[in-house]
Amino acid sequence: MQTRFSPEQLADPDIAEANDILRACVHCGFCTATCPTYLLTGDELDSPRGRIYQIKDMLEADRPPSASEVTHIDRCLSCLSCMTTCPSGVHYMHLVDHARTHIERRWVRPLRDRFLRSMLGRVLPGPRLADRILGLARLGAPLVRVMPGPVRRMIALAADCRTGADILSPGVYPAEGERRYRVALMTGCIQQAIDANINAASVRLLRRHGCEVHVAAGAGCCGSVNHHLGQERAARSLAEANIRAWTSIPDGIDAVVVNASGCGTVVKDYGYMFRNDPALADTARSVSDRTRDICEFLDETGLTEATGDATARVAYQSACSMQHGQKLTRQPVDLLRRAGFEVVEPRDAHLCCGSAGTYNIRQGEMADRLRAQKLAALKALAPDYVASGNIGCMVQLRSGLEAPVLHTVELLDWATGGPKPDAVEPEGKRT
Repeated sequence: MQTRFSPEQLADPDIAEANDILRACVHCGFCTATCPTYLLTGDELDSPRGRIYQIKDMLEADRPPSASEVTHIDRCLSCLSCMTTCPSGVHYMHLVDHARTHIERRWVRPLRDRFLRSMLGRVLPGPRLADRILGLARLGAPLVRVMPGPVRRMIALAADCRTGADILSPGVYPAEGERRYRVALMTGCIQQAIDANINAASVRLLRRHGCEVHVAAGAGCCGSVNHHLGQERAARSLAEANIRAWTSIPDGIDAVVVNASGCGTVVKDYGYMFRNDPALADTARSVSDRTRDICEFLDETGLTEATGDATARVAYQSACSMQHGQKLTRQPVDLLRRAGFEVVEPRDAHLCCGSAGTYNIRQGEMADRLRAQKLAALKALAPDYVASGNIGCMVQLRSGLEAPVLHTVELLDWATGGPKPDAVEPEGKRT
């Protein structure tokens, strides 16, 4: 794609990067075949190619976005299916993230939108605050019909929270038996408020596999919520706190283990995020290089044999951030099969379920249509359980399925000697 940035514009490293990404695009349109929003609307402006043209025009002219451009860029899920499909290697993720930051700086949204986005950017990154807000949301459930759409969706989110484990405290959790690895576990933010069982299962599983698990004080949200809202200053602040916390662990670590694929995609991109920061560039790159999704880590280091207590038909729902963002498709499925489960995958597994961070709150109609498609594909498999590696997908799908929706690590933990997950139906009951 031909671009017309001035030399002065190209002196900005972010514009220079955007220019390189834009010039890699050859207009082939392969991305339209796998873009969930284009498949729903049929509107070229809701396709990656269409959004690329809009971003190019906006950045070249160095102007505020139009209302139409904001609408169509806001509709992007950042599912990154287009990057998997693109034969030219266009790094759409970095381009659309840059566009969101540009919009946040140059566009004045309606008051209600500003309030919603500000609330999401402040509440979700803090697990204890999010837990209190979700508790208040549950109290508001009787008034749900008179609530605005985004509030109704927050209440629905609260209804799908699972209790049974406490928010994980900072500290060192020693390996069971001989220590093979020292790892930092990213405990995350909203996941802890919605389903603390995931972190509890992760710690048990890692310890059983010879890991000394460090939950570092000062580490928390990866920054993805703010990053995808265009709130770049807040995102960088959270990312920097994580980098400093993990690199301050005495004697160092072998890996940063992440059990939410949306977070993992962002942490693996810290090196890019801080590439122009002379004080943090090398450290951030080192953290990114050592970051592993928990299934990726277990696949690399070896999973113990199943105890034989857990055998069932599991439908694996691959989060977009797992399969497109991190290019991890084989590892979770292989681990589940090695643990004794029969694993099946839904049709159109490459398409997003509609969760996409805060998308199902901000873009409810589009998210609901994508959710309906995914639910139909999963129900057709008649699974005992549905497994996923991202909390957003799990919450998006839970209320629409009879089969329990679990994190992959909960099933792996159970199969290798851990307790039966709270959400598992009694043995013998087929859903």
